[in-house]
Amino acid sequence: MSETVATVRGVPKKIKELDRAVIRFAGDSGDGMQLTGEQFTTESAVAGNDISTLPNFPAEIRAPAGTLFGVSSFQLQFGSQRVYTPGDRLDCLVAMNPAALKVHLRDLKPGGLLIVNTAAYDKRNLDKAGYPANPLDDPALGERYRLHKVDMSALTHEAIKDLPLNTKEKDRTKNFFALGLVSWIYTRSLEPTLDWINKKFSKRQDISAANVRVLKAGHAFGETAEIFGEHYTVEAADMPPGLYRAMTGNRALAWGLLAAAQRSTLPVVYGAYPITPASSVLEELAMHKRFRIRTIQAEDEIAAISSVIGAAFGGAIGVTGSSGPGIALKGEAIGLAVTAELPIVIFDIQRGGPSTGLPTKTEQADLMQALYGRNSESPVVVIAPATPGDCFYIAYEAVRLATKYMVPVFVLSDGFLANGSEPWLIPDVNTLPPIDVQFRTEPEGFFPYLRDPATLSRPWVRPGAPGLEHRIGGLEKQDVTGSISYDPENHDHMVRMRAEKVRRVAQEIPPTSINGPATGDLLVVGWGGTYGAITAAVERAQADGKSVAQIHLRHLNPLPPDLGHILREYRKILVPEINSGQLVRVLRAEYLVDAVGYNKVRGLPLPSEEIYESINQLLEST
Repeated sequence: MSETVATVRGVPKKIKELDRAVIRFAGDSGDGMQLTGEQFTTESAVAGNDISTLPNFPAEIRAPAGTLFGVSSFQLQFGSQRVYTPGDRLDCLVAMNPAALKVHLRDLKPGGLLIVNTAAYDKRNLDKAGYPANPLDDPALGERYRLHKVDMSALTHEAIKDLPLNTKEKDRTKNFFALGLVSWIYTRSLEPTLDWINKKFSKRQDISAANVRVLKAGHAFGETAEIFGEHYTVEAADMPPGLYRAMTGNRALAWGLLAAAQRSTLPVVYGAYPITPASSVLEELAMHKRFRIRTIQAEDEIAAISSVIGAAFGGAIGVTGSSGPGIALKGEAIGLAVTAELPIVIFDIQRGGPSTGLPTKTEQADLMQALYGRNSESPVVVIAPATPGDCFYIAYEAVRLATKYMVPVFVLSDGFLANGSEPWLIPDVNTLPPIDVQFRTEPEGFFPYLRDPATLSRPWVRPGAPGLEHRIGGLEKQDVTGSISYDPENHDHMVRMRAEKVRRVAQEIPPTSINGPATGDLLVVGWGGTYGAITAAVERAQADGKSVAQIHLRHLNPLPPDLGHILREYRKILVPEINSGQLVRVLRAEYLVDAVGYNKVRGLPLPSEEIYESINQLLEST
């Protein structure tokens, strides 16, 4: 860590260079913490840092102010080196009220920077947070952390006292004071945020002026106040050249569909019922109708998937999205798409459950639901993204597989990927694999279940094509002819044929990439949003000289053809998941390996520190 000293307006300030930093803004759900975090993320992205974020907010539309369950937070890690996770322990915590302090203080490193808005620490808020006395008066707090007490509310009101705004409007800007202060501490340029304010509030110049003033006041306070004796720089990361943007997982899913529509020249029909955390996919797609996108906000989940099944029958790309509770309601209709062999894509943005559960928190507990959560033998393709940016490629791949194999494809994203963001290199769409869709137009020799010998897909026929009239539906069909059949042997044949078609998707799966030695003491197997935490833990163990490797599965049904061989090359197998042990059961059943799960279901991403400890414990056990 390098260090220099500069004098600003007569006040000496140390400047330290860091490799990375982890910051969390926390406050009441009305304090604008998500906006504050997003703007600081943008400032860091413009500075060229690698970034990973973790928004965390209550499920209630307006949780009671000052309560523990009403706390909203936004965490990010940014660095000059590869950043895999939003971070485990905090370098800096901004606590806007006592509830935020109580909920999040345990995650701050000893010696970490703690910034509090003293105006919020009154008796009413202290009582709501369950503090018998003001914790800021406890000397132990200042001994354990670098505590900075700042009356952000008073300083905010002072900066805009002459503007014609009421008290409530002025108070709402205090989050920009916190942003300006932390931007100074970590040497972030204010220009991206100033540009955003000017555009956002172009029709309310008084609000725009207030936010600009308060942002600059926070920055100036850090620059001149003697209590802040040092600040930090984090250099730009070494990243491949190109055009980047901060990308969330849900936006990436939507953009993947846009790319698929362009490459296939087919319209995308997205039918969905609003549900957290999937709704923003619908909202994003609704803005891009010029790219062959048609969106339907359905009255319920069954109507949503029924509309896209109809769209697929009509020759469009049918896509629906929901979370676990909505996927349960769609189950019967998904079975219809399986037996009718229509190409639809289902986005499942997993959240904490069961039932309503934790709608704004993340989980990985829908794997069994995706694999088996329908009546009878109802196989579908299941794939999962690893990072927010990877959601783009997974959505595109889902459309390609669905249309090539005439099969429903599940995409298992999760709340962490959906709302989290990372710098994403915008690809050249022409480099994506082609989506070559062939509709049957030749009547001679046509039968609705006449299969392609390589993929076993049946013909895709647009309704109304002359001489190609045919019938599909939920009743079992005779092989080839498509006539309704109750023949026992035919039913057994069709069940096996639909399963074999899904298995043949394995020929599309590239060789599995192994991070580490091809044989060794321990293999860590992951899927979905645990990628970053697992990678950070594995690479730390490798740096310690341990014989540890990692694979991350993007294809969960069918599984990669080389997976069985890879698993048998290691003495022990660890499977970290945010569930009670679902993939580990699949691996044990499919490959008869003694895989061990590391499972926590807390509504939060798995900390890499805990996975690292689990790796060490498993290596040390006999």
